[in-house]
Amino acid sequence: MGKVTGFLEYEREDEPYVKVETRVKNYQEFTIPLEEKAMKDQGARCMDCGIPFCHSGCPLGNLIPDFNDKVYKGRWKEAAQILHATNNFPEFTGRLCPAPCEEACVLGINEDPVSIENIEKIIAERAFEEGWITAHPPKIRTDKKVAVIGSGPSGLAAAQQLNRAGHEVTVFERDSKVGGLLRYGIPDFKMEKKVIDRRLAILEEEGIHFKTNAEVGKNISVETIKADFDAVVLCGGATVRRNIPIKGNHLKGVYQAMDFLKPNNQYVDGLLELKDIVSAKDKNVIVIGGGDTGSDCIGTSNRHGAKSVTNFEILSKPSEGRPAHQPWPYWPMRLKTTSSHQEGVERFFSVSTKEFIGDKNGNLVALKTVEVEWILKQGERPELRELEGTEKQWECDMVLLALGFTGAEKTLADQFGLEMDFRTNIKATIKDYATNVKGVFAAGDMRRGQSLIVWAISEGREAAYHVDSYLMGSSNLPRKDEGDLPRA
Repeated sequence: MGKVTGFLEYEREDEPYVKVETRVKNYQEFTIPLEEKAMKDQGARCMDCGIPFCHSGCPLGNLIPDFNDKVYKGRWKEAAQILHATNNFPEFTGRLCPAPCEEACVLGINEDPVSIENIEKIIAERAFEEGWITAHPPKIRTDKKVAVIGSGPSGLAAAQQLNRAGHEVTVFERDSKVGGLLRYGIPDFKMEKKVIDRRLAILEEEGIHFKTNAEVGKNISVETIKADFDAVVLCGGATVRRNIPIKGNHLKGVYQAMDFLKPNNQYVDGLLELKDIVSAKDKNVIVIGGGDTGSDCIGTSNRHGAKSVTNFEILSKPSEGRPAHQPWPYWPMRLKTTSSHQEGVERFFSVSTKEFIGDKNGNLVALKTVEVEWILKQGERPELRELEGTEKQWECDMVLLALGFTGAEKTLADQFGLEMDFRTNIKATIKDYATNVKGVFAAGDMRRGQSLIVWAISEGREAAYHVDSYLMGSSNLPRKDEGDLPRA
C-alpha cells in the first residue's frame, strides 16, 4: 500500500495553522490545506505492513491502507468510494476524531504515524468539490417506518443506513437545527456548520425526514411515536452534565461548559445576539476539566477577548511519550496540546477545586484549590489524596465546568419504560442494540456513555443493521469490517 519505500522517503507533514493573532479574531476553521503533491506524499508513507493494525484501531474499521494507496496514486474518486464504504461522514471525523487509528499505525512504533485523519478530511473535501458525493435514494421502499430520536452523529448514521435499506426514516431533533452536539457543542473554529448543512442536504435528498423543535416525551408524546412507527432508535446522547458538589457552585459566574458553548455557537449562527450569550470578554477565566470540551472553552474564551485563561485538571500531568503500561497499538493517555491551548492558556495538573468564593451580591470573585496526588494500589481504584499546605486562592470572574457527562437523561427511559444500567445509560446489549421494550433500540453515547464521534457513527451503523434485521428478518446492511457498496 502506498509507495513501498515512502515511509523512508517522506516525513509526516500536517496542515499548518493560520497565525494565532489572526485566527482568534473569528470563528472560521484555520487549517491551511496541503498541496496535492504533499498529500500524495503523505499517502505514500502508508507501509505495506502485512497486518494493518489501523483497522482495529478504528471503531469503524475504515479501509485505511486502501484509500491511502489511492491518494498516493492520485485516484481520488476511488479513495472517496473506499472511505465512504465504511464511514458515512468522513468530513466530520476528519476534523473531530482524535484518530485512534494513528496510535495503532505500525509506522508509529518508531516514527510519526501516517496522517490518516488529515488524509480522510482531504479525500472528503475533494469528493464534495468534484461533485462525487450525490444522493442515492433507495430503489425499493419497504412499508416500514422508523423513528430516530436525536440527530447527532449516531442518529444521522443510523438514519442514513436505515434509509438505504428502504425504510421511511424520520429524525426527531429537540433543537431548532439538526446536528446535536456536532452543531451546538463543537465550536465553528473546529468545524464550520456549513459542513453539516452540506451533508444534511444529501440526506434529505435521499428521502430522510427531519423534524426540529420536536422533543419526544415533551411536545411529541411517546404514545404517538409508538403508534406511528414500527421501530425506534434512541440516539439522544449522554447529556447529563457532571457538577462539582462544593460550596459556592451556585454563584453567578460559575457555568457549565455547554451553557457557554451552545449559546456562542447560536450567536455565530445568527440565532442569538451578542448580548444574549455568556461572554468571557475582559474576564479572568478558569476552565475546570482537561478534555476536549475544556479545550473548546479555552479557544472560545480567547476569541471573546478574555483577560486571562487558566485550566485545571485533577489528574496528574500525562507523559509526552507513550506510557509503558499502554504499549502500541493501544490508545495511550499522553499529554495532548490542542490548537486552543496554543492560543493562550496556563495549565495546571493535579489540582482539585475546593470552594467557589463570592461577594455579597452573589458574584464569583475567586476559588480555592488544593494540590492532590493519586495513590496507585494493585487491583484497586487509585486513591485521591490531598497534599497538606498546598491550598491556594485564585482570583477569577468566570469558571467553566468542563467535567464531562454522567449519562442519558431519564425522560425517554421513564416514558418508554426502559431499563438503564448502573452508569445511567439506556440498557441495550452490544449483541443487538435492543432495549427491554420490543421495537426500541439505542445507540451512541446514549447506550455506551460519553465517547468519540467515530464510535457514535459506528454505533449508529451497527444499530441500523439490527433494526433492519428486526423489521425484515434479515439485513443486507454492512457491519464493521464488511464495508458497503461505493456511495460516493
